[in-house]
Amino acid sequence: MKKQVLAGLAIGASLLAAGMTGAFAQARVKLTAYTALEVDQLPVFKAAIEKAVPDVEIVWVRDSTGVITARFLAEKDNPRADLMLGLAATSLLLFEKDGLLLDYRPKGVDALKPAFRDANGAYTWTGMDAYLAVACYNVPEAKKVNAPLPASWDDLLRPEFKGHIVMPHPASSGTGYLMVAAWLQIMGEAKGWSYMDKLHENIAVYTHSGSAPCSQAAKGERMVGIGYDMRGASEKSKGAPIEIVLPKEGAGWEMEATAIVKGSKNVEAAKKVADWVASKEASELYGKYYAIVAHPEIKSAPPNYPTDAEAKMVKNDFNWMAENRERILKEWIKRYESKAQPK
Repeated sequence: MKKQVLAGLAIGASLLAAGMTGAFAQARVKLTAYTALEVDQLPVFKAAIEKAVPDVEIVWVRDSTGVITARFLAEKDNPRADLMLGLAATSLLLFEKDGLLLDYRPKGVDALKPAFRDANGAYTWTGMDAYLAVACYNVPEAKKVNAPLPASWDDLLRPEFKGHIVMPHPASSGTGYLMVAAWLQIMGEAKGWSYMDKLHENIAVYTHSGSAPCSQAAKGERMVGIGYDMRGASEKSKGAPIEIVLPKEGAGWEMEATAIVKGSKNVEAAKKVADWVASKEASELYGKYYAIVAHPEIKSAPPNYPTDAEAKMVKNDFNWMAENRERILKEWIKRYESKAQPK
């Protein structure tokens, strides 16, 4: 009889606990987060956020930066998202300009690097991590034609590189657009377009992926690939015979960022997530995927990543990049689409 009573109490306790757990799960606030994070990162970020903010449940809507940006703008009169979490800062600046983001300064944000903080007046977004364009130079392939290791972007105009360079299409790849925007900012528009006219003569193809150029250079399929920084470091760490070059004029870059959607019905819960985004703990997570992150105390560069990368980041005018994107892409396509990789 005593055993039966104890068993009954145990079962009752289990049912009570299960009921409490179910009630807790039902009490969580569902936050719809639009994102361009990589697919494999989504469950990792979801678990980290929900651990740090137990009363929320993240529901992802994921696509490429361009698709997410267009979708949100199409929904601006009836927003369906609560958060933008892991989207290009230039996209968020477009939303900010249209008054679509909530003015909220997260806790701890003042500890982040200045470049990762919204400086436009009303505080609407917080940067998470940065990614750069680098030149991946295949040493054996270059030796075949005596093509020198480039020290500047102008070096890629040398005749030895003709037909041996690949870079991303800027309308398809964020890495491609940030590099085009960097050249126009570094050199000025007239000289920048003149430079790209000459570079076009040495281009073999414009890929639709930011990672493909360094991958192709690593395999020896191309002599130089202008592409995504982390892919270059990864390929070199796997033993590829490449050098990762950051020319002296500097490298184009972009950052992923987070913002709260104005009109969200779950603002208080979204603010808690925005606070997490600005935390040192969050930057530690970003550091698993990116070499340069928002919190200055997190050093996350992988093996074979350029030690001077952060110093070589150009002085980016993100507002200019956002406002002029459509015009720049239209001009770029008119001039150079003939060498675009078929889709």
